[in-house]
Amino acid sequence: MRELVGSPGTWGSLVLRAAQCSFAGASIGVMASAMGFSNYTAFCYLIASMGLQLLWSFGLACLDIYALKMKKDLHNPILVSLFVVGDWVTAILSFAAACSAAGVVVLFEKDVNSCKRVPGFPCGMFQLSTALAFLSWTLTAASSLVMFWLLASL
Repeated sequence: MRELVGSPGTWGSLVLRAAQCSFAGASIGVMASAMGFSNYTAFCYLIASMGLQLLWSFGLACLDIYALKMKKDLHNPILVSLFVVGDWVTAILSFAAACSAAGVVVLFEKDVNSCKRVPGFPCGMFQLSTALAFLSWTLTAASSLVMFWLLASL
């Protein structure tokens, strides 16, 4: 059962964590470059959540690089338990932030028509940042399921 794709200390895990970092960082960058994002709590929450996701994924990517370089086995039950808890917490926070941001984007786009009425309103940037956050969450959810499965098999 230790040959799971995405298990810690493997190339699959490193790619998964690097992709999580990339999408979370891109989401932060796009949202932070949108004028007026700080006026909406959901978008500020999205940046905070993606920041946490970025830090968590980067830390685990560095741990994967270390394990690959030194040929270490990271399948310790205590270590995997920490990964499970961290992945589940960041997955839940990321999903909540992406959903709240998506709700505000839908409000702007469909309900109050701010995207059409207000010239220069950065709806496209809000939408892109939210989509990137959902992509980051998808990869985090996948890694959290792999970690949970691995913990159950240890």
